[in-house]
Amino acid sequence: MYETVIGLEIHAQLATKSKIFSSASTAYGAEPNTQACAVDLGLPGVLPVLNQEVVRMAAKLGLAIGAEVAQRSVFARKNYFYPDLPKGYQISQYELPIVKKGQLQIEIDGEEKTIAITRAHLEEDAGKSDHEAFQGVSGIDLNRAGTPLLEIVSEPDLRSPKEAIAYMKKLHTLVRYLDICDGNMQEGSFRCDANISIRPLGQEELGTRTELKNLNSFRFVERALNIEIERQIDVIESGGKVVQETRLYDADKNETRPMRSKEDANDYRYFPDPDLLPVVIEPAFLDEIKTALPELPDDKKQRFMQQYGLSLYDASTLIGSRELADYFEETLKASGGEAKLCANWVIGDLTGLLNKHNLEIGDSKISATQLAGMLRRLSDKTITGKIAKTVFEAMWKGEGDADSIIEKRGLKPITDSGAIEQLIDEIIAKNPKQVADYRAGKDKLFGFFVGQVMKASKGKANPAQVNELLKTKLNSN
Repeated sequence: MYETVIGLEIHAQLATKSKIFSSASTAYGAEPNTQACAVDLGLPGVLPVLNQEVVRMAAKLGLAIGAEVAQRSVFARKNYFYPDLPKGYQISQYELPIVKKGQLQIEIDGEEKTIAITRAHLEEDAGKSDHEAFQGVSGIDLNRAGTPLLEIVSEPDLRSPKEAIAYMKKLHTLVRYLDICDGNMQEGSFRCDANISIRPLGQEELGTRTELKNLNSFRFVERALNIEIERQIDVIESGGKVVQETRLYDADKNETRPMRSKEDANDYRYFPDPDLLPVVIEPAFLDEIKTALPELPDDKKQRFMQQYGLSLYDASTLIGSRELADYFEETLKASGGEAKLCANWVIGDLTGLLNKHNLEIGDSKISATQLAGMLRRLSDKTITGKIAKTVFEAMWKGEGDADSIIEKRGLKPITDSGAIEQLIDEIIAKNPKQVADYRAGKDKLFGFFVGQVMKASKGKANPAQVNELLKTKLNSN
């Protein structure tokens, strides 16, 4: 039996409008090499100037994870040679990072586990190599060079791919709550390097680790980790030794393959960058950031459970994004109704349609005010649950608010006892055999009659009245 040991290095692209050491734009999708200025290219005579906003964003994360935000941190040069690194070095932080010794709580199978965070340091991104756009050669796009990154490094506290995904998702939620990263994994704003090793169960000494580079989806991270675990076990059980190296995950072949031998810190020849002064954070600056922190996901989850009486599942789902949580609270406040009813519609019907159309909550075709209007009509029994589904779909299609849709489509329920009795009499007359069987003791047939009446009324009959009147009619011989 083997134990898996995983540590994650997550790169969160900070949501600044300009780069970490220059005024060049960080906007995504520009034509290649149109957003790389002289500073990003490291041309002779230029000097980097630190973007203060990246310091603020890094400090926000540090405070949110209960870490130590360093009063003094230092930028260093990480030296390596690659075509998409025009200066021949990357400006990063090494011995004195801006954030250290934090932690994050994750939940696995109903149990909480604390994952220690070693450090979070600021650095600039490299450019991008394109090996597919040209035949026989590679293209280099330096638009990304100099984009600000916060690299968040966990301790090797994760013991399974499932834990790794839980940790990664928790951090993904947190950086979006803090508004320091948009979390767009398809655009590379939130990506992960995973260090992984295995060891015999009970052994304290760590095994030889490999590093999986540039994983940019939760699904790929989980698949890559599982494949690499299997590979390392096969190597050891066949009498071989795991080699310390960097590997790539091939999603098409669902395999990992060697990229290069794994470098140690000495290979990068780190030294303090002579062009940048140490970063000194004054206590007043930190206090200002602390005061402006939003309600964090774990705090919001506890509040939703205590204030609204929601279950752990409902609260956890709603706080999955700050926008979804805000939508829920806005809907609940405007409807004046029950939190559970509101949560059910937001988590179920609304989220289902958003997923179906691949939309985020901010792109919802139904506003919180519109949903609240429909929930009011549901609560005061103006409409039934079945009619509410029809109204909801009509609102999604842009037919207006709930009241106008109910009026225009004639969806008000039938509450007149005489009209409902007439429908019941017609159903009983059409189904003499089922009536006889019910009266002979087949009680389950009651549901059949309810269904027939509701069908005949096109879902408009009040279900409570239908049940009460049916029982009276069927039980009277």
